[in-house]
Amino acid sequence: MCGKRSKWVVLALWLVAIVLMAPLAQKLTDAQDNDNASWLPGDAESTQVLQISEDFRPEQLPTVVLYVRDGGLTEADKAKITDDVAAFKGLTAHGIRGAETQGPFDSEKTPAAAAQVFVPITMDEKGWEEIAPAVDELREVAGEGTGGLKIYMTGPGGTTADFSEAFEGIDSTLLFSAMAVVIVMLLITYRSPSLLLVPLLSVVGALFTAQAIIYLFAEHAGLTVNGQSAGILTVLVFGAGTDYALLLVARYREELHRHEDRHEAMALALHRAGPAVLASGVTVMLGMLVLLFAEMNSTNGLGPVAAIGVAVALLAMLTLFPALLVIFGRWIFWPVIPHYDTAEPTETGLWARIGRRIAVRPRAIWAATALVLAALSLGLMQLRAEGLSNADAFTDTPDSIVGQRVLEEHFPAGSGDPLYIVTAAAQAEAVGRAIADTDGVVDQSIGPVPGAEQEQDGRILLQATMDSPSDSPAAKDTVERVRAAVHAVPDADAQVGGNTAALLDMDEATTHDNILIIPLVLIVVLLVLIVLLRSLIAPLLLIGTVVLSFAAALGISALAFRHLFDYAGETTDFPLFVFVFLVALGIDYNIFLTTRIREETMRHGTRRGVLTGLSATGAVITSAGLVLAGTFAALATLPMVAFAEIGFAVALGVLLDTFVVRSVLVTSLFLDAGPKVWWPHRMAREEPPAKVAVPSQGGERVPQE
Repeated sequence: MCGKRSKWVVLALWLVAIVLMAPLAQKLTDAQDNDNASWLPGDAESTQVLQISEDFRPEQLPTVVLYVRDGGLTEADKAKITDDVAAFKGLTAHGIRGAETQGPFDSEKTPAAAAQVFVPITMDEKGWEEIAPAVDELREVAGEGTGGLKIYMTGPGGTTADFSEAFEGIDSTLLFSAMAVVIVMLLITYRSPSLLLVPLLSVVGALFTAQAIIYLFAEHAGLTVNGQSAGILTVLVFGAGTDYALLLVARYREELHRHEDRHEAMALALHRAGPAVLASGVTVMLGMLVLLFAEMNSTNGLGPVAAIGVAVALLAMLTLFPALLVIFGRWIFWPVIPHYDTAEPTETGLWARIGRRIAVRPRAIWAATALVLAALSLGLMQLRAEGLSNADAFTDTPDSIVGQRVLEEHFPAGSGDPLYIVTAAAQAEAVGRAIADTDGVVDQSIGPVPGAEQEQDGRILLQATMDSPSDSPAAKDTVERVRAAVHAVPDADAQVGGNTAALLDMDEATTHDNILIIPLVLIVVLLVLIVLLRSLIAPLLLIGTVVLSFAAALGISALAFRHLFDYAGETTDFPLFVFVFLVALGIDYNIFLTTRIREETMRHGTRRGVLTGLSATGAVITSAGLVLAGTFAALATLPMVAFAEIGFAVALGVLLDTFVVRSVLVTSLFLDAGPKVWWPHRMAREEPPAKVAVPSQGGERVPQE
């Protein structure tokens, strides 16, 4: 990658790839699949109902147009509503099925203070992309309301439109946010305005290439990509790619002090740092691919998307990035240019001093550190990973949420978002009675779905409205009762779906995924560490520190969400995503540190190897941690609580891992364990020298036992 001629070949190949891939990368947004099925668990009852109901009618989201006037609707209001309904019935653009408009339905109070109209919108293969324009058109017809009449767009259509707008521009928002963070951190780290361009260009090239490859897989291999996975891809490529760049630059700078020929210096830097970067990338990829075992389609699809992104970032940082560095030469480091002077940068500095202090009483330090982390993990008792209602899912309060609250004051809270029940037509009456006898269901709401075919293959599609908000725990309890009731009807083969049923099934699937995926990721990471370090003790210690770090990060985050940000709770998949990102990415720093420790141990023994490894990698790992934390914190720029929580928890966990776990806990554990940390490798049987030269505070080499 760094030969005098081959560097130009590498650059040319990447330029060709980027030119060819850039147009395809721009199409990734169009290839996203944001329909309901792309988020649901594949075999869940609600998913099956969703698929079966398409035989009766296209997948639809009803938008509730709510008219409200304090004190009662006037005759002028009612005339306007009648005119609006007539206008709604003539709409067809953006999937609006105006001819199937239902209503108006007045509230039961006298005089009626509210009326609601249901306008169905067809969901196409792109999911929610057409929902926001459709709701905007309904709003244009209805207006904003005047003279005390208030008009709201709510129900499933209104809420989905607000979700769609929250995700709108997610790729560009995260791209520019992550880019800004990387630029600032690289300026602080490198203190060179010219050097930061090389990793930035490499990462952007990697992102475009990864997006293009994922687009091709989505179009031709059935890979599911949605707004969530596309957004996380940007953060992951920027964070991981910049981390690898920082490690390689640090090692390259070291070698430039020792070698006059920059090509030779880069060759040695790749030879020595390359295995750690490769092992780190492979660990992240394997950790992400474990998500393929998830039941949730959205989680399942994230695995290969993230793995492809990391693979391309890894390839770019091991080929394009070093080639660019060698092409530009030493001047790219201006104004702090590393000269050939045989200086030893690992023997002095902050991290060398920290290592010496830890070495005085390593056992006391790791015990105290572990105790503090364990205490912080007690905050887990404040974790409420039970799902978020629509109202709690936004960092602000959009129109649909305000409308839903007003709707609940005048109509059954589940209006506009019913349960859908598929059953044998012959048993439809018995199933209807079973539903009517279930607590939480509005009796008069049970019947065939308007606009649907009456019967398909001996089956019929029914609907029922609940008296609780469709995203509430009470509504989920109602779904469980309805399912139990209709499943008990002989020969009905009845199944219950709808948005509330989908939320319930998602909660159950995510609980399953948490129990399955978290241990699998730990096993994968452990196996990679065993192969990399050729040891059993060191990997087990590292895994223990990772678990402790994760628990502490989650505990602190839970306390912050409750008492600082006042979030109502967390999504059920929050612990899983935080764990996967923290373990797969956080283990990078342990790999960077321990591979350097192992390299130095083979030359100087374990004690000096640990101290030299810490002092040599301390600055670069700290910089990498700050960059990665900053890129994940960019998720907080989105107006979605779930993204903000993941961004905060991962950023916090990375900082905790960088400044406490890797620098203090791992270092003190390795120093206390001594050569035994490498068991069963032959290094565990090393005979330590009687005296080991360790740099003193003043930089002098002082022999120590």
